[in-house]
Amino acid sequence: METKIFAKDQLDEAVDLLAKGELVAFPTETVYGLGAIATNEKSVKGVYAAKGRPSDNPLIVTVSDEEMIARYAKEVPERAKKLIKHFWPGPLTILLFVKPGSLPTAVTGGLDTVAFRCPDDQLTHDLIAKLGYPIVGPSANTSTKPSPTTAQHVYHDLKGKIAGIIDGGPTRVGLESTIVDLSVKTPIVLRPGEITPEEISQVLGEKVLINTGKVSDKEVPKAPGMKYRHYAPSAPVVVVDHVEDFAHIPLNAETGVMALKSELSKIDLPEENKFNLGNDLVDADHNLFGGLRYFDDKKQIKQIYVQGFDEGEESLAYMNRLNKAAAGHHFK
Repeated sequence: METKIFAKDQLDEAVDLLAKGELVAFPTETVYGLGAIATNEKSVKGVYAAKGRPSDNPLIVTVSDEEMIARYAKEVPERAKKLIKHFWPGPLTILLFVKPGSLPTAVTGGLDTVAFRCPDDQLTHDLIAKLGYPIVGPSANTSTKPSPTTAQHVYHDLKGKIAGIIDGGPTRVGLESTIVDLSVKTPIVLRPGEITPEEISQVLGEKVLINTGKVSDKEVPKAPGMKYRHYAPSAPVVVVDHVEDFAHIPLNAETGVMALKSELSKIDLPEENKFNLGNDLVDADHNLFGGLRYFDDKKQIKQIYVQGFDEGEESLAYMNRLNKAAAGHHFK
């Protein structure tokens, strides 16, 4: 299969492909998503096949506006409306009870809930509005690999496996959306993102919990990113919690280091063995997946050391993704 890259003025071609049941990757403010019409079970199953994604990992339903949710959600409670008004379009995904029979099991994983997201990206808004249907939107990468933040990342992973990619340029945020579960009595953040639990709590005027539990092998996760290995390049990743520890790492030609610019300048390695995460945590959020992909393409690199952050809720999303990439391995 030929994978075509579409420019912004070729959106109608991408719409036609989706309408025919094909798979098309699309940009969002977080990462690139892999699109298929959410009500087309055959196409949705094609998403799992293209990514090599476990079939019990439910998918996010990407909509163009709040009205589209009403077709598929059993109800849109008042607290969901509050979050939608405040954060949409934006990097917040909301888990609600699904209207029975409205979406295929391939989307919901057989659960009675489904996650909805409205990205802050005009191209994707126009795509869904022209299509007239919501699309599923898991990250457009090979399963377990770092999520894509450019159209070129998508092409690298899925060339020949999908029909098209809409090139919207580099993503703004760089980490996937926050997922909040509103199907339970007390809202709970299932996956951290740019929007923090504190921000959600302030809008709702109630306590918001943070998921810290693990999903067992026999359980179906309620949202993406809760159960399976994610974000990992080929070489093992190690989290460096304290910047002074970079001085104690045995460095050689097979070592890769990802850190803020201020720390990289102190590390005695060739430039090709270093990846600049930027000047602060916001930059690091944006650049994390790009750095992991940078070293994934360097076969001589056998170990990657990545700077960790301890900045409370602000660093939750970054450390969530980094810990998954490192399988919990920290430098000691």
